[in-house]
Amino acid sequence: MAVVSKKIPAPDRVAIRTALLSVSDKTGVVELAKALADKGVRLLSTGGTHKALSDAGLAVTDVSEVTGFPEIMDGRVKTLHPSVHGGLLAIRDDAEHVEAMKAHGIGAIDLAVINLYPFEEVRAKGGDYPTTVENIDIGGPAMIRASAKNHAYVAIVTDPSDYPALLEELADGSTSYAFRQSLAAKAYARTAAYDAAISNWFAEALDIAMPRHRVLGGVLKEEMRYGENPHQKAGFYVTGENRPGVATATLLQGKQLSYNNINDTDAAFELVAEFLPENGPACAIIKHANPCGVATGKTLKDAYARALACDPVSAFGGIIALNSTLDGETAEEIVKLFTEVIIAPDADEKARAIIASKPNLRLLVTGALPDPRIPGLSAKTVSGGLLVQSRDNGMVEDLELKVVTKRAPTAQELVDMKFAFKVAKHVKSNAVVYAKDGQTAGIGAGQMSRVDSARIAGLKAEEAAKAMGLAEPLTRGSAVASEAFLPFADGLLSAIAAGATAVIQPGGSMRDAEVIAAADEAGVAMVFTGMRHFRH
Repeated sequence: MAVVSKKIPAPDRVAIRTALLSVSDKTGVVELAKALADKGVRLLSTGGTHKALSDAGLAVTDVSEVTGFPEIMDGRVKTLHPSVHGGLLAIRDDAEHVEAMKAHGIGAIDLAVINLYPFEEVRAKGGDYPTTVENIDIGGPAMIRASAKNHAYVAIVTDPSDYPALLEELADGSTSYAFRQSLAAKAYARTAAYDAAISNWFAEALDIAMPRHRVLGGVLKEEMRYGENPHQKAGFYVTGENRPGVATATLLQGKQLSYNNINDTDAAFELVAEFLPENGPACAIIKHANPCGVATGKTLKDAYARALACDPVSAFGGIIALNSTLDGETAEEIVKLFTEVIIAPDADEKARAIIASKPNLRLLVTGALPDPRIPGLSAKTVSGGLLVQSRDNGMVEDLELKVVTKRAPTAQELVDMKFAFKVAKHVKSNAVVYAKDGQTAGIGAGQMSRVDSARIAGLKAEEAAKAMGLAEPLTRGSAVASEAFLPFADGLLSAIAAGATAVIQPGGSMRDAEVIAAADEAGVAMVFTGMRHFRH
């Protein structure tokens, strides 16, 4: 553990004579306690931790013997007592504090090893309201905060992963000020994240969309080599949300994921999750958080080939997301192209062996797909603030589509429309997506003008047709989706020029009548969704 001291008047080395151990996660606590006892440290403990240490044959004093008060109310009250908090908060070289300790028989506690009730885990598993409330820790955070405040004299350890560093520090039976200070900083971050999880749960349980105070907390999963660019520092924090995806996935092989890898992989997997496995295999190929191509297929190999056909040039160095188990045949095709990451619910043994031939290729398995309808939060920082919104969980299948043109779409056009609109939801705005027969035909992303997005998508379709040796672009006879309303007829006319015969868009423009008239004149079918999918 790297430590940097910001010195205030306090002793540097503090001998550890008494330690209080009270943990919910008992990983390594018996071994730690044995090591402390071997150094002559007196052990105090509570409840289940006391039992675990006693069962291990250690001499340990129950906190109730220190407080002179039994544990009551099913364990809700056991450490909230002056004999505990006085021992943690006393300033050892303050005469008044020392006198108070003598007068009330309070012994100093030099080390506190505390972790909290598993509130986040219970919440993630969907515990009912009473169970979740019972897993809100009270005494633990109070002791942690008291110890951290008094870090001039007390070492507070909240994470079992820090036990080895603690024992290394205790080589001479004492802790340094810099070490205690570092532990205190970590302790306050832990209680802040814990309280954030509780407050967000309450907001969710009580259906409070925008609480007066919003705090988002997370645990550092890994420190990145750098952020979006090499001069930026970055870390990957996980919130504890039990949603299948890049944060909960298992990395089966490959080098460390970069900041950009994680961002793009999340975008890819959330997109492919729009396509349920029971409706057939699907593949999404992502580059810089935008899809190069998305397709369904008779097999996963077929879906991959069809997604690649949309933009085989941009797919180089991309992220591949699959909605079902990666098989050997698909893996054989994927490794023919340089790819950064593959993410899928699972991978069979043959696929794993094939991917292993590319040691730098990251293979992530998640165990399941995220449910696109499940509500949640998304957030981004701005200067001096935090923008928080509900996750965009709108699904085109749940919308009442309104035919606004003289010609209604054919059954196949309607299928293509919905496919295109699903993809457009995951393309940076302004977004225009052409689709045909369960395959993207052209994608225009992130342009300042929607007409430019339509043109770029058509141009890329022409380039892809040449690269794939096709007689004509896939946009011929396609459906086109716009994630927001078409403000003018020019975007529509560009789509028609590219070969689109059907259009799906939210509607709601002041010039809807003009756009509908242009569609009617061209004999194009158009439907309105009433739902926009801006993505910035």
